[in-house]
Amino acid sequence: MRPDTTPAARALITMEAIQDEPGVTAERLAARLGVSTRAVRRYVDILRQAEIPVESTRGPAGGYRLGRGTRLPPLVFSSDEALGLVMAVLDGHHAASDPADPVGVAMAKLLRAMPQRVAEPADVVRRIAAAAPDRGAARPDPATTVALVRARLDGRCVRVHYRSEAEREFTTEVEPWAVVVRHGRWYLLCRSLRSGTVRTYRVDRVQGVDGLDATFRVPDGLDPVESLEEHLAAGWEHPVEVRVDAPLERVEWIPRTMGRLEATPDGRTRLVGTTGNLDGYARDLARLPVPFTVVGGPGLREAVATLARRLADAAR
Repeated sequence: MRPDTTPAARALITMEAIQDEPGVTAERLAARLGVSTRAVRRYVDILRQAEIPVESTRGPAGGYRLGRGTRLPPLVFSSDEALGLVMAVLDGHHAASDPADPVGVAMAKLLRAMPQRVAEPADVVRRIAAAAPDRGAARPDPATTVALVRARLDGRCVRVHYRSEAEREFTTEVEPWAVVVRHGRWYLLCRSLRSGTVRTYRVDRVQGVDGLDATFRVPDGLDPVESLEEHLAAGWEHPVEVRVDAPLERVEWIPRTMGRLEATPDGRTRLVGTTGNLDGYARDLARLPVPFTVVGGPGLREAVATLARRLADAAR
C-alpha cells in the first residue's frame, strides 16, 4: 500500500485503480492496494458519497467501473510509465524534444502536466537522447489513416485512390482488413473486391479514400502482421522468378516480403513474386550470400544486369 494514510487519499487511489482496469474485482483491488476487500468497499462508498458514480456488477464477469460521464482527475503516470512513453516515441524515430514537431510538442505538454518527481527522469531522456531519423519511414496523412481505420472498425468497404512507386495512378475497391505499421511504414492489408485477391498498399501513397455501402467481415484468425509479410510481394506491376542456389531450409535470410519460396527437385529454392521497384529488388538480390539466377521477369533481368555493370565499373 502507498504511504497515503487518510481514507480520502486511499479512496482516490482506489478510483485510479478502477480507472486503470475497468471491471476490476474487489479481490484484485484489495491485492493491488494491499488492503482487505472490506476496506475496498469502504473506499468505494467514499467515492459514491462524493458523487463519483462507481458501478458494480455481480457474477464471474462482475467488478467495479466508473460510470459514463465521470469527470476524471488528471491522468496519473508512474515514473516508469512516463519514461516508457518517451522511449517509445524515440524508438519511433520522432524528435521528442523538437518544439516544431507535433509529437515533440505533445510529449512536452504531457510531461509538464506530471509531478516533477515523476516527469524528471523522462524529461531528461527526452531532452538529451537523440533519435536517428529513419530514412525508410514514410508517415501517412493522418486523415487518410483515420478514414481507413474507421472503415475497418465499421466493416465498410472503401474505394482507394492510389499512386504506385512507379507513379502509376489507379482506383481500386477493397475490404480494409487491417492497417499495419512495419519498419516505419504504414500498410493497408485488404482484399480486392474485383479480383478477390489479398493486396497490400502503402498508406502514404493513398491519395484519397471514399466509403462504400458494401460491408465485409475480417477473416477469422487473421494475423495482420504475418498476412502482410506474406502478401507484400503480391499484386505489383513486375513479375519476378529467381532460382537461388541453396535448399529451402537454409534460405531463412530471404525476407518473406520478396515473394513465395518453393523447393525445387534439384535441391534449390524458387523465389516467385512481384515488385513495383525493380532496382530495389535487384539490390536485395545482390545481398544474398549465395549465387542466384533470374529465371523470369525481363524487367528484373535488366535491372540486375544494370547493377552488375555499375559494380563492375566501380571495381575497375
